[in-house]
Amino acid sequence: MVDYGEEGSTAFDLKKRVETLEQERTRLEVEAYRLQKQYVELLRELERLKQPPLMVGYVLELLPNGKALIKHTNGNQFVVPVRSSLYHHLKPGMRVALSQQNLAVLDILPEEKDERALAFEVIERPPVRYSDVGGLEKQIEELREVVELPLKQPEVFREIGIEPPKGVLLYGPPGTGKTLLAKAVAGESDATFIQVVGSELVQKFIGEGAKLVKEIFKLAREKAPSIVFIDEIDAIGGRRIDTGSGGDREVQRTMMQLLAEMDGFRPLEGVAVIAATNRPDILDPALLRPGRFDRLIYVPLPDYKARKEIFAVHLKKVKTKNVDLDELARLTPGFSGAEIRAVVTEAGLKAVKEGRKFVTMEDLRWAISRFRIEVERQYSKHFR
Repeated sequence: MVDYGEEGSTAFDLKKRVETLEQERTRLEVEAYRLQKQYVELLRELERLKQPPLMVGYVLELLPNGKALIKHTNGNQFVVPVRSSLYHHLKPGMRVALSQQNLAVLDILPEEKDERALAFEVIERPPVRYSDVGGLEKQIEELREVVELPLKQPEVFREIGIEPPKGVLLYGPPGTGKTLLAKAVAGESDATFIQVVGSELVQKFIGEGAKLVKEIFKLAREKAPSIVFIDEIDAIGGRRIDTGSGGDREVQRTMMQLLAEMDGFRPLEGVAVIAATNRPDILDPALLRPGRFDRLIYVPLPDYKARKEIFAVHLKKVKTKNVDLDELARLTPGFSGAEIRAVVTEAGLKAVKEGRKFVTMEDLRWAISRFRIEVERQYSKHFR
């Protein structure tokens, strides 16, 4: 056995030097292996980037002998070979990647998704309930029959052998609670609520509005049970008039896609459509025929009893003193539900401004009078 001597001797120093060099060699070998691996990956990436780009097509039909009929994005159709490992996974309608040389199917692409559809208001199980809606008992009962029951108990309709209405149209003056009704039905049905404003479906480029409608219904099917609520449907569903303008034709394309989507799904699949409008008189008759929006529900301005109930709904979470609901209902003839809510909010702001933590009857009377003056001022401004 070699004796390296004591610490500080030449032999000892050489030993330590050898150990240090061995450690450095090991580190460099590990680093060289990592760099070699990275070099190989970069070569593969370079080869991949050098490959010619693939084209996009759609499968129309599977043919024998490992071939398929595809439609190119330019509209032409071709019979092309399919990579053997993909053939049994292909289905008509799939989006695929095609070789530039012989249009062979080389890969299956994911389905197209328009992210704009996700930008609309999508609420999983809205917290709104029927108890949050005042003065609309008749309308609630109709919606329970034609929307809630099919979503919650579709087997009842299957046993009888009938299908419920596909679409429900809520119509009436603005601010009467049409959107609130739709949210309440979704909440009571444990359904996803997808809210769309009709004007948002009117797109700038040809075909974009129709594509967006298609994506919205696809999203609704994915999130079933769901309710698609289209507010201001008259923006796309107006009576068709041949004006010859490109904008009107695009609106008509969007409406035709909506009709096609409603014709193409069964209500028992877990999707219901509710629309709202202030102008039912200008809607195209094609929207209102049986099989589309075949149930029309009128949502009127609240009467005395309904106004009292609406005040009770909006005041139940507000700290109040000596409030008379009967007097409030008498003071607000012609007020909509939205205007009554605004009155309660205005009275609460007055109480906060005056340093109080409760709302009095005087606050509410003041808010009603102020709101009535504001409405009259706006009316005279626009219609004088």
